[in-house]
Amino acid sequence: MTSPLGFTLVQLRYFLVAAERGSMTEASAELHIAQSAVSAAVHSLEQDLQVQLFIRRRGRGLTLTPAGERLQQQARDLLARAREVHREARGDGETLSGPVAVGCFVTLAPYYLPPLFSEFTRRHPGIEIDVVEAETDELVQALAAGRIDFALTYGLGLSSEPELHSETIARAPAYVIVAADHPLAGQGSVELAELSAEPLVLLDLPHSRDYFHALVAATGTAPDVRYRTRSYETVRSLVARGLGYSVLNQRPATSQTYGGGEVAELRLRDGGHPLEVKIVSMGGVAQTARARAVMGLLREIATDEKSPLRARDSL
Repeated sequence: MTSPLGFTLVQLRYFLVAAERGSMTEASAELHIAQSAVSAAVHSLEQDLQVQLFIRRRGRGLTLTPAGERLQQQARDLLARAREVHREARGDGETLSGPVAVGCFVTLAPYYLPPLFSEFTRRHPGIEIDVVEAETDELVQALAAGRIDFALTYGLGLSSEPELHSETIARAPAYVIVAADHPLAGQGSVELAELSAEPLVLLDLPHSRDYFHALVAATGTAPDVRYRTRSYETVRSLVARGLGYSVLNQRPATSQTYGGGEVAELRLRDGGHPLEVKIVSMGGVAQTARARAVMGLLREIATDEKSPLRARDSL
């Protein structure tokens, strides 16, 4: 039955998947329906709205028109509201249930996800949290495609994304790690210039690498990057072996590394330019009650004075 508005939520869903995939064929595969059904739904939607939503090029897939781009954002918001109405209709008062898709920056995941899952399971057992761990650019893409409700990430690389809404929930100062037997290990604090002659073990993630480079370059010296890795724990293990120093932000609860070695943490005397930990979502998209509940708990975790995230900030 056609809705009084002239289009249906199903048509909007098919349109969003086709827009994300850039192909009717790929959309049909994801939706597990015939390609003709996707094409017919999108064509009917275009007729109902009297706009062209896609530019179709043989062999080159689908490209959104300006009208299609506007509808993409509006459709996400409308479907999110529809899911919320459905949840409320099936729910029992204040009980929250259903899925929430959360994006999390890879190096933040070990610090925020365990307390989030353990506490959230106790408070809202009916909510299912699905996490996508990725780097900033991938998280932004997932937000734009509607694959996640919101993301927990650093503020790096977000300034060029005006369509995003972000909220800072914590600040993570930079600090230095050296091997436990390093001559400066017992010093407690250090200036990066004191390590300028030593090799740097770089956490080599997009945007992060530029941030760490800039911290060292601010001392007037070029960093001697001897080793680079995308793994946070590999950085710590290499440093524990005496292969160089590194600059990090999140502080593990232990100085031991996976490899059995030990590192010493040194506070940066100039404070180190802190990284902002942010909750990021698409601007103008209404969050469900479930997503707002997850966001609220992340804020609690970030500000809990008893949390390991806070307890080691004073080191």
